[in-house]
Amino acid sequence: MSRRALLVEDDNAIATVIRAALEDEGFTVDTCDTVACRDESLAEHEYSVMLTDVMLLDGDGIETLGVVRDTYPDMPVIILSAQNTLDTAVRATDRGAFEYFPKPFDLDELVRATCQAAESRKAKTGEDSEPPDGLPLIGRSQAMQEVYRLITRVLHNDLTVLVLGESGTGKELVAEAIHQLGKRKSGPFVPVNTAAIPRELIESELFGHEKGAFTGATSRSIGKFEQAQGGTLFLDEIGDMPPEAQTRLLRALQSGRIRRVGGSEEIAVDVRIIAATNRDLMPLIAEGGFREDLYYRLNVVPIKLPPLRDRADDIAPLARHFLTLAAAEGLPKRTLGNDAAKLLAEQYWRGNVRELRNLVFRAALLAREDVIDAETVCSLLDEGERAQPDESGMDLGGAITRWLERSEFADGDLYHGALAELEKPVFRHALAKTSGNQVRAAQLLGINRNTLRKRLSELDIDPEGFARG
Repeated sequence: MSRRALLVEDDNAIATVIRAALEDEGFTVDTCDTVACRDESLAEHEYSVMLTDVMLLDGDGIETLGVVRDTYPDMPVIILSAQNTLDTAVRATDRGAFEYFPKPFDLDELVRATCQAAESRKAKTGEDSEPPDGLPLIGRSQAMQEVYRLITRVLHNDLTVLVLGESGTGKELVAEAIHQLGKRKSGPFVPVNTAAIPRELIESELFGHEKGAFTGATSRSIGKFEQAQGGTLFLDEIGDMPPEAQTRLLRALQSGRIRRVGGSEEIAVDVRIIAATNRDLMPLIAEGGFREDLYYRLNVVPIKLPPLRDRADDIAPLARHFLTLAAAEGLPKRTLGNDAAKLLAEQYWRGNVRELRNLVFRAALLAREDVIDAETVCSLLDEGERAQPDESGMDLGGAITRWLERSEFADGDLYHGALAELEKPVFRHALAKTSGNQVRAAQLLGINRNTLRKRLSELDIDPEGFARG
């Protein structure tokens, strides 16, 4: 059968672009914009793959997907959606979608996935049940879409997941989502903050101990691995785990068996491991503080959570969600004013979602009116919250971004003006390192000496000022 695709999309502009891209790859593409038209086309032709939007003119593309999957079980289906929520991603996966693409999507990536789907002629078969209510992650920003996609890809397997992100970004919520929506949802979810356990007790906490194993061990204790049998063990702040515990953890992951402290019996454990850290583990490995083999054992599927400052569009929805939670906990019922929402979106949020939650709860408690306004938010921010970032701990990209946000360039000057300003500290650093010796500075920079002299003149940098007296 030649490659034939059915594209179900009610946005003519998007449909035209996708159709042209697929036809360039040799596909014959039929298009339609309704569920009814889709069903007629499926009855008339055999398709290598179907791409469908969620919200169509006469129905929900995901809700009706179950019937399509039952009738055409070997036809892969790719879901396109502007409803960029975790719920949409999970529904798409649960109904057997081959792939899920939030809008706006990368066209090249969509074409590659369509080719792969057509070649495979296989699609995952999902359950028809509704996903559970109360999904723990909120946000429709583009920054969260890759997170949602990765979550859906690990729901129906036991691959080890390493969740990366700054403190307060919601790493445990990701672990809970994978557990609650995945194949082990009927088992226990056991979280362990490895940074909060005293060094001398961490092995006992994880693996348990026998009576008399150490002073104070008056009875047998079951560790977190055994408590998580049949479910998920979430190891938070894994980068702070002591080296000796790392060795035993690695052995447990490799063998699927543990031994209680002071015990001789090996116990088989059936748990899924999800680990998390806010630290960069590679420098720790280089320093000998974290085992490289353990890192690769944990880093099977990395999921990196974006900081809140990179998902500003999600701040207002998150704040309103936290107001709902605050009311459920007995605080006054409040709503968020538009001016307050705008002010919240402008903050840097070094503490990420956790910091936002704390501020919203305070606002719910202290606001004088039912509608929280910008004045209330501003007064709370003045109590120690940071409207501007502390750039001392910021990476280079973050510092440059903040500098650009504070700078003003005339139209047409941004590129060359920014590059000139960024070059200056680089050249000054090279001259300082070489005491103003231009030959050595050019070697350090990896550029021609004449190029260095020209740029120093253009940037008005005097190399003599770096010469040592």
